Amino acid sequence: MHAGFSARHISFIETGKAQPSRDAVLAIAESLEVPLRERNRLLSAGGFADVYRETQLAAADMGQVRHVLQFILDRHMPYGALVLDRLSTCLMGNEASARLLSHLADHSLLTPNANMLRVVFHPRGVRRFIVNWAEVSRVLLDRAERELAAAPDSAATELLREIRLYAADVPRPQARRLQSADVLLPVQIRTDAFELSVFSTIMTIGTPQDITLQELRIETFFPADEASEQTWRRLAVDSPAGG
Repeated sequence: MHAGFSARHISFIETGKAQPSRDAVLAIAESLEVPLRERNRLLSAGGFADVYRETQLAAADMGQVRHVLQFILDRHMPYGALVLDRLSTCLMGNEASARLLSHLADHSLLTPNANMLRVVFHPRGVRRFIVNWAEVSRVLLDRAERELAAAPDSAATELLREIRLYAADVPRPQARRLQSADVLLPVQIRTDAFELSVFSTIMTIGTPQDITLQELRIETFFPADEASEQTWRRLAVDSPAGG
């Protein structure tokens, strides 16, 4: 296998007949593309010290990373962009995202480092203005279920429990063949003041050796049509964020 061990040796490790070394644990985890956080857990279970550190984005050592992230956020104006952690907590965002959210979510939800899953799914959140909520909520809930359920810690478990409560009315679709329209599902937003259709892309940082960096997600939003592009540009120069 890619890790450099024979199938026989791997079998011995799986059955407990052989005790893997620290390097063996790391090699197998690398071959299986195990996330860095889980690699540390594997090492701990084997009696070894952690290898990968977890540095807060606000730490001095992350100064260059923050500079790059801010560059991406600024260059994406006048459209929204956010930097999220593994729980979808907002660590950074540009002014366009702040302006849009100020129109869509109750200000009590828009705290520093607000959780974007909560901001969207909460009864006083963005969901109130999403026209195609049935389709969008299913996609977002599926992603939350997949990502949070795979994280064996209390923070992820509690957040998933909260989101499930908010999403109790989310319909479970019947199985069907994928249609061409499913390749892109824009979020259709309608308020008394404007209509907006957007889609998003998610970027990650390549070859990270820090848990925080591996788990960062940069979500950038784009207008799905020309009318939405004009609307978003108008929002960028209207009332200030939060106003």
